[in-house]
Amino acid sequence: MSTTEIDRTTVVDVQGMTCGHCVQHVTNELEALPAVKNVSVQLNAGGVSPVTVVSDVVLEDDAIRAAVDEAGYAVTGIRRDA
Repeated sequence: MSTTEIDRTTVVDVQGMTCGHCVQHVTNELEALPAVKNVSVQLNAGGVSPVTVVSDVVLEDDAIRAAVDEAGYAVTGIRRDA
């Protein structure tokens, strides 16, 4: 019997990104978290940008916040798929 991985999707609302350089910093920090497979950012310059993180496991809020903080930005919300 074959088993398949179940992807977990987390949407992180990030405040303060204004350009592609900002996006790259946040992406690099989140991709460094264990089990993260993909990071996609919808830049809303100067506002809140939704960052979609796909991972093999449910990510801890504290780890997400620490990664975004390390990049120099603030998390304003975290949402998960059902």
